[in-house]
Amino acid sequence: MVDESLVVERVAGIARALSARAAEFTVELVKLYEQQIPHLLQDDERMVSLLASSVQQNIETAMQVFQHDIDPARVDAPLAALEYARRLAQRGTPVHELIRAYHVGQTAVLDNALTVAMVEVGEPELLGAMVRRVVTTTFAVIDRVTQQVVIAYGEERDRWLRNQSALRAARVRRVLASDTDVAELSDTDPTPLGYRLRGTHVGLVTWHVGTPETGSALGELETFTTALAADVDGVDRPLFVPCDETSAWAWLPLGDAVTSADQLAERARATAATGVRVALGEPATGVAGFRRTHRQALRVQSLSMTAGEHAEPVMSFGQVGSVALMASDLDSARGWVADTLGALAVDDEHHRRLRETLLAFLASGGSYTAAAAELRMHKNSVQYRVRKAEEAVGRALTANRLEVELALTLCRWLGTAVLSPA
Repeated sequence: MVDESLVVERVAGIARALSARAAEFTVELVKLYEQQIPHLLQDDERMVSLLASSVQQNIETAMQVFQHDIDPARVDAPLAALEYARRLAQRGTPVHELIRAYHVGQTAVLDNALTVAMVEVGEPELLGAMVRRVVTTTFAVIDRVTQQVVIAYGEERDRWLRNQSALRAARVRRVLASDTDVAELSDTDPTPLGYRLRGTHVGLVTWHVGTPETGSALGELETFTTALAADVDGVDRPLFVPCDETSAWAWLPLGDAVTSADQLAERARATAATGVRVALGEPATGVAGFRRTHRQALRVQSLSMTAGEHAEPVMSFGQVGSVALMASDLDSARGWVADTLGALAVDDEHHRRLRETLLAFLASGGSYTAAAAELRMHKNSVQYRVRKAEEAVGRALTANRLEVELALTLCRWLGTAVLSPA
């Protein structure tokens, strides 16, 4: 059986030999990274220099562990390695490439160590024991160091994104609140928002209700926004601005393929995940349109929040614009609905069916046949319900047909919020 102290001593000797050529080995590793993981260098001399410092300090740390028989659980990542991870986070380099760099470096270090050991150690049993120690310790060191640099990467990435989001949100609010000239905000300064303002776009407000499947409401909202932009053949990336932990504002740049809010709403319904709510403005052009479509989306969101659980997941200003304006004073709207619809405004299932039938009848221009086709009912059933609804209103529909249709539309979108208790 091989003496463990001899194994420790011989491994320490190899570590001293490798430590003596740490600078040379660093150059070799940086060249290897340039070939296998070019994104790590970023074509930036400062990043190359910091990468070299990170590599050399990691090598020296690992060699110190072997030379002095240090417990890998007590090893801390070198300062240069932590700072390099933070810089990669700021530049958006995927974290998996950082982790891959450590595995590539680990393989190179082990290869060199084993090459030296095979030359210097002639006893197979001793060589085997040394290999086991080197491999086990190296994996432990790399595991601990990568955990620390990945944590540093994640913390910096979160901080960086929060700062960037805050800066972008401040610029967006400035655009929304002022009459700043378009030249100042867009083409002469290509990325004040990372978004072009001269084109046609649609504003939307998105928010999440319930528990996100991924654990991140904003992450799901951004994923939805990006997917919707791709689905409508957007000419550029959407502008996404978090408002709080569960809601965001967004603008989609539109091409020629989609021009109507109905098309956008339909695609949003198909794209939105469970729990995602969407309020859409109307497509509009330029900075003025950027502001107008956003104001419309905010009104629709307000309507949706007022309706609560009754609200549909996706609503557009084209559908509910007039209702949104009327619902700005909810108490007055509730009183007006009661005055206009009488008993038909009672919040129960019987009156709900009558309201639904009457609204379809009025929207079809007073056609029993068209209303029956839309509701998939027999024409006689529609005639019966319309008669009962008119009785509940208490007067002939011809007397105030427009007001009745508007009141029914309010009930359709706001439900209990404007209905009378049963």
